[in-house]
Amino acid sequence: MYCLEEKELKKVKATLLFAKKVGLIDDESFSALEKRRMARNIKNQEMIEKGELVYGLISYSAPVYQQYELTRFKLDFAEETDEIKKKYTYHAISEEQKRNFYSDNMDLFVVNAGYIFSYEEVELIIEKRIREAEYEKNVNDILCQLS
Repeated sequence: MYCLEEKELKKVKATLLFAKKVGLIDDESFSALEKRRMARNIKNQEMIEKGELVYGLISYSAPVYQQYELTRFKLDFAEETDEIKKKYTYHAISEEQKRNFYSDNMDLFVVNAGYIFSYEEVELIIEKRIREAEYEKNVNDILCQLS
């Protein structure tokens, strides 16, 4: 149903478990994922019937919704939402970590014309990238426990 190979399936399970751990979902099962997808599709259809705008897709297939949800989890984690802060304590990000990320990943901060964004211009982006790495580490830790 989700077009996943065994390795990918384990990663999705680990991601859903972490999302539950940090309070983004109540149930990490694939049946609950399917219920959330169906609810989203129904909500979108109701919005269309009322003449309201629907941003993004109006109907999600199972694989597309699964990818949407996994992406949303990572973005919410990187945003450090209040919902997550209730159940998870983020690691502190030091100035040294941010500066090291900047110097180690300069290629991310150069535009076509050769302009290099200053550290100050991209500091928030750096923090989010560090948070995304923290997210991936947590998911991988769960993945190791599942194996």
